[in-house]
Formats: sequence, structure tokens, C-alpha cells
Amino acid sequence: MEEKLQHLQERRARTLAGGGEKRTADQHKKGKLTARERLEKLLDEGSFVEIGTFAQSGLEDASSLDYPNAGEGVVTGYGTVEGRRIYVYAQDFTVAGGSLGEVHAQKICRVMDLATSNGTPLIGMNDSGGARIQEGVYALNGYGSIFFRNTISSGVIPQISVIMGPCAGGAVYSPAITDFIFMVNKTGNMFITGPQVIKAVTGEDVSAEELGGAKTHNETSGVAHFYAEDEDDCFTQIRTLLSYLPSNNVDDPPLAEPREPELDAEGLVTLMPDNPNRSYDVREVIKRVVDGSVLTEVQKGYAQNAVVGFARINGKPVGIIANQPLVKAGCLDVNSSDKIARFVRFCDSFNIPLITFIDVPGYLPGVEQEWGGVIRHGAKILYAYSEATVPQISIILRKAYGGAYIAMNSRSLGADVCLAWPSAEIAVMGPEGAVNIVYRREIEKAEDKAARRQELVQEYKDKYANPYIAAARGWIDEVIDPRQTREYLIRGLDMVGTRQEQRPARKHGNIPL
Repeated sequence: MEEKLQHLQERRARTLAGGGEKRTADQHKKGKLTARERLEKLLDEGSFVEIGTFAQSGLEDASSLDYPNAGEGVVTGYGTVEGRRIYVYAQDFTVAGGSLGEVHAQKICRVMDLATSNGTPLIGMNDSGGARIQEGVYALNGYGSIFFRNTISSGVIPQISVIMGPCAGGAVYSPAITDFIFMVNKTGNMFITGPQVIKAVTGEDVSAEELGGAKTHNETSGVAHFYAEDEDDCFTQIRTLLSYLPSNNVDDPPLAEPREPELDAEGLVTLMPDNPNRSYDVREVIKRVVDGSVLTEVQKGYAQNAVVGFARINGKPVGIIANQPLVKAGCLDVNSSDKIARFVRFCDSFNIPLITFIDVPGYLPGVEQEWGGVIRHGAKILYAYSEATVPQISIILRKAYGGAYIAMNSRSLGADVCLAWPSAEIAVMGPEGAVNIVYRREIEKAEDKAARRQELVQEYKDKYANPYIAAARGWIDEVIDPRQTREYLIRGLDMVGTRQEQRPARKHGNIPL
């Protein structure tokens, strides 16, 4: 037995060494940790349990320790984060460039199956040169097996992808199916075809960082959800995100000790400009309402005319959606519609209540938007909110015009509680546009057209651009003092926190993708 135990220790040491000292040193020179170092950083100390340590393709002589691709270029297993169990895999670039072959894929599929069957979040750390070319169709089948499991597990367990190195070709589609993508600046890259192929085919000259780096995918493409300056920053952000999420679609989100906002609610009265055409930062409103004034934004750099993210109200995790008047006046457009709809659907999948802060003058006009499919993309918000069955509270801060008012979770789409500040303006369109259409002939006949038009605009504002007509019909539950917003949110969540709803049986709906 001693001899066999010695062989076990030597074999384990061979696998734990990965690609060896030189390749580990090369990894460190690039500013990257090894797969095992990453797991140590993310997981609670001493909690990692490895699965598939000795998985090996083409093993013919088990007595020899001289075998290639120890561990098949991926480390898999489970551990805990803040005491909560998660399943993980981390591709090991020091072993065959982290390339995916048949056994590599089997190891990943094994932990994916375990995560789903045990109702536990899954985190995948991507750092790979792509498919192992010499394994041909076996590698392609491996990718397909992973994509299938990503899809079957969607909405069942939270799935998080972390891009810490190259991720190219077919490999990008597993992260794209998962719920959230984190990217590390300067080291993480994602693209279907790399710079060399693009230059050969189209003549365009672009660097890997410009084409598919963290900044590009967090600000331009919207592929990624979180941007990290380095790997330590990335692990901190992952742990923060997990603190809001339940382990699966049956569990409730984790509660925390309630905290009063650090910013004074009195500021809510002065934050809203008297001039409805002036902008303000909606995040300053949100931070005066949520626990500890902490908002964890998702896709912070993308489609900035919408703000989405996680926060807590009286200790309970909530999903926050808001129009951002600082950017494009808070109008909805193609990209912000996608951003909002996807976030709403995630929260609904995992029992996280939705709170929507509304200040929207409409959908962004223009040929580019129409040709870009703003009709189809805008419909995604309508669909996502209508489909959601979690508790939903809407607050109209200022403008709520036309179809955009409906889209931002009006009562007609299923909002449980609809609140409005006294500054709310609810109408088919803005006063200026409405007057130009309804009173066009009257204005043309007036001696002083400008003065008459201004009178009619003011009359329209007084009569119609307010929250009271909607409140009179029951579409607004309460017009509130802005300083009471947090109080009303706490009571609203208590009131509808146990809601149950039966919908017609169906296989699935057909969202306008």
C-alpha cells in the first residue's frame, strides 16, 4: 500500500503542477494567475474540493508519470463563497493553452450537471486558446454539450462567466448564454474571429484589445456585464454579485441586516429640477432610497440612458431599473431596451422583486433607430415586464409619455404598486408636442402665435401633465412626498411579497428577439 500511496502522491503532484514552473511564470508575467490560484482567491479558504483530478485523454500506461496535458487543461470542483456552495471550473492556460478537447469538455459538463441537480450557482473561468484542433470534431461536440447545458440550466441556477484570458471562436457562446459576464481589463478578450483573420478577410487592422477587450464589450457591444481592472477586483465584484442572488429558482434571495441610506432623503426634494427639460442623475435618487445607499450596477458602461442593477430595501435584494435623464434625456432606444428586458427576465427567473424609477419622454426618434429595429427591441421590454410574476413596484419621478410610459412597467403591464411624485407628468406626449397637434389651427389664427402657444402649453401642463388624472382612474395608487419613497417601497414589498399568479399553460412564449 505504501508504494501505491507514494504513486498517488506523485501523480497528484504532477497534476497540481499544471504546465510546470516555466509556463506558470509566463502566466504571471502576463498579469494572470493560474487556474488554481484563481480558485483560491475566489473561494473561502480551504473550501475547494476538486472533481476529476486525474481525468486524462489517451492514457495507455498508468504506471508512467510522463504524460501530457495533466488535468486536461481545466480544474473543476466545488467550494463555498461566504459559506454558500458553488460549483466552479477554471481553464488552465499553462496546460495546452487551456484548449478544449473531449475530456476537458466532459469535466466541465460534469460540474454543470452537478450544479443544476443540486440547485447551486455555477462559475466558469475562461482562459483558453480555443478548440484543441488535433481532436477535431470531438472538441466541437464538447462545445455543443456545454452550450446545451448552459441553456437547460438557464433560469434554474445562476450562471456566471469570467473572461480572464483569450476566449475566441465557438468558445464565446457559452459565456453568451450565461447570466453574467465579467471581463478583466487588458487580459480578457472575446471575439468570434481574431484580428489576423479580420485583416485577411476585410483588410481592417484592429488589435485584440480594441476588437474584443473588456472596455469594448462593457461599453460598445454590451456583451459583458461587469468590468474589472484586475483579477483581484474581479473576484471582489463576483462575491458582491453572489450576495444578492439565490442559489436557484426555488430559493428566496439571501436577506441581510437592514441599513438606512447614508444619503439624506431631504435631498430628494431638491434633486428634481423645476425645469422639466433639465437633467439630473437618477442614481442620486436611487441611493437615497436603498439600504446603505449602495447600488450595484449591471452593464454600467453600456446603454447609459438606462440604469439597471441590484440593491436592498430593508435587507431584501431587489432589482432596480431606471431611466437616466443625463443620457439621451432618458429615452428608450434599441440598446437600452435590450439591457432592461434581459435584466427584468433574470430577476423574474430568480424571485428578485423589481423596482422601476420612471422618467422617460419616449422612444428615441430617428432613422437609425427605426432601421435598427427599435419596434422589435422596444417590444422586448413590454414582453419582459408582462411576463414577470415577481413583486413589481413602479415610481414615476417626472416624465412618463406615450408608449414609453406603458413600457416602463405601468399598471396595465402588471405592476403591483404604482406610485408617483407630485412632479410626475403622465400623458400621451409632452405638452409642446401635444399643443402643436391639437391646437395647430388655433395657434395659426392667433395674432401673437408664440404667446398663444405658450398659454396653451401651460394650460395643457396644468390640466393633463400631472399624476392626478391617472390616480383618479386607479392607475396610480398614491401620489407621495419624495421623502417618503423608501417608506412606501418597504410597505409595498411587504404587501405584495407573497403574491401568487396562475398563467395559461404553455410550452414557452415567443419573445420578439
